[in-house]
Amino acid sequence: SSDVCSSDLFAADAPKTVAHIVGLARRNFYNGHRVHRVVKGFVVQFGDPQSRDMTKHDLWGSGGSGNAIGVAEISAKHRHRLGAVALAHPGDPRLGDSQMYTMLGPRPELDGKFAVFGQVVSGMDVVQKLEINDIIRRVSVKP
Repeated sequence: SSDVCSSDLFAADAPKTVAHIVGLARRNFYNGHRVHRVVKGFVVQFGDPQSRDMTKHDLWGSGGSGNAIGVAEISAKHRHRLGAVALAHPGDPRLGDSQMYTMLGPRPELDGKFAVFGQVVSGMDVVQKLEINDIIRRVSVKP
């Protein structure tokens, strides 16, 4: 389908995170990934390249580009509110890589623990309809 969602990115507050995600998007890294985590009213997550392969379903959520960002660009200015886009990580925010999530509702307890690097500005209805196994056809970056 042609469902589209657009986000603003916070390059001034999370420059390395935004540069990393934008670089991956420009190399078509995200194309064909599946949504691997949905918690209704909480979060939708994607960004694991293993999710292209249904036979690796048990591993979904454990992979990335293999190039962790290496810094935790967590800003008090950007909160976990509806439509916030943030970098997932395996316990240490410096190890965030390609996986990201979009908030389906506010979760202030996550503020200060994850780098919020964007905000959905249109198409939140599309995000709210996503389900596990839905395919991300394309992630593109507008100048």
